[in-house]
Amino acid sequence: MRRKTLILAGAIAPLLAAPAVADMPGSVENGRKLALEWCSNCHMTGANRLATDVAPTFREIAEDRSADYIRGFLANPHFRGSMPPFDISRQQIEDLVAYIKTLR
Repeated sequence: MRRKTLILAGAIAPLLAAPAVADMPGSVENGRKLALEWCSNCHMTGANRLATDVAPTFREIAEDRSADYIRGFLANPHFRGSMPPFDISRQQIEDLVAYIKTLR
């Protein structure tokens, strides 16, 4: 139980120390460019026409997940199947969230 608490605390701490989301509005256009550059090899992002059938589309993500869920997912390094790890800034996260949410 203690290990789970430490893991959870480690995941939340960077979010608490980060600037408020309201201080960093996302740029839809920058998010579209990031999606095309980083995500479109696997995800149908709306900015591309090709993708694999393994990853959910950005439209599915926009419809199924909250902006806060997406932020948390992107803020923590993750290994999901064959998804590569990446390290992006808080502003880039906000840009991606702003773009993904336009696809609802």
